[in-house]
Amino acid sequence: MNAIPSLDLQKFTSGTQAQRDQFVSDLGRAYEKIGFVAVSGHFLSEELIHELYKQIKAFFDLPESVKKKYEIEGGGGQRGYTSFGKEHAKGKKEGDLKEFWHFGQYAQVAEALKQHYPPNVIVEEIPAFNEVGEGVFKALEQTGVALLQAIAIYLNLDTHYFDDFVATGNSILRPIHYPPIQTAPKKAERAAAHGDINLITLLMGAHGRGLQVLNRNNEWVDAIAGENELMVNVGDMLSRHTNNTLKSTIHRVINPPKELWGTSRYSIPFFMHPVANMPLDVLPHCVSEENPKQFDDITAGDFLRERLIDLGLLKN
Repeated sequence: MNAIPSLDLQKFTSGTQAQRDQFVSDLGRAYEKIGFVAVSGHFLSEELIHELYKQIKAFFDLPESVKKKYEIEGGGGQRGYTSFGKEHAKGKKEGDLKEFWHFGQYAQVAEALKQHYPPNVIVEEIPAFNEVGEGVFKALEQTGVALLQAIAIYLNLDTHYFDDFVATGNSILRPIHYPPIQTAPKKAERAAAHGDINLITLLMGAHGRGLQVLNRNNEWVDAIAGENELMVNVGDMLSRHTNNTLKSTIHRVINPPKELWGTSRYSIPFFMHPVANMPLDVLPHCVSEENPKQFDDITAGDFLRERLIDLGLLKN
C-alpha cells in the first residue's frame, strides 16, 4: 500500500450499518498497513478553517519580542509559544525549522489531573486568535472521538472504550509556522523524521508537497490531503496499546526546493491525548505467539513525560 487511503467519516457517523462496517474495516486495515488516512466528512467547517489560518498568520507575523512574551519557561512547550528551532526529533541534535503555538484542553478536568493541564495562554494582541483556537480544538476533538470509536470496534473493544479516556484528555492543537529559509540548512529539516507521541493525530494543512510517510517497504511516500480532508495518523500511544497491531508511522516535513525557500508553510496538527492516568498496557488480545508482548506497562502521563525529555522540551 503506497497511496494514502481517503475515507469519508460521515459513512461512519451517519451512514447505513453496511457503510459503518466498511468504514471500520477500511480504517483498521489502513492503520495496520501504513498508519495514515485522509479523512473528509469531519466536524470542522470550511469557515472555521479559513478563520484559523487567518489568525495564526496574524500571530506568527507579530514581532519576535511580542511572541516571546508567551513562551512559558519550564513549561515543556505544553501551552503557549515555542520559538524557532527549539524542538528537535528524538535522537537528533539539530532543531526543527519551525515555531509553534499550543492550545490545550478547555473542559473541566478532575482535581487529580490538574497538575498535568497548564492553563491556556491568552494572546492579548489578537483576541480572535484565542476564540478561533478554542472552536477548532473542540471540532477536532469531536472528530477524533468518532474515529477512536471506529478504531475500538476494529479492535473488538466496546465502541465507547476510548470515550472517557479522551473526554478530558490532555490533547493539544498546534499551529505550526515553517518560516522562509534564509540560508542552506546544515542537516536541519522543517520537521525531521519522527513518530507522534499521542493516540491519533488529526492534521490540517497537508494540501501541498512536504509531508512524507515512511511505508513498510522503507520508502518515503508523499502524503497530500485533498480538498477539505484531514490527514489522520496513529501515534505511539495507540501503537503501544495495541502491541503494534496499529502502526505509528514515521513521517517528516522535508525542506522545499530552493526556488521555494522564500515561502512560509503552515500546518495545524491536533494531537489527541488521553487522560494522564490511562494505562497504556498492551491489550491482552493483541498478544499472540506470532506477536508477543513488546512493551512494558506505563501510564500515558509517564510516557508523555519521557518523550518530552527526548524532544528537548523538558529536562530530565
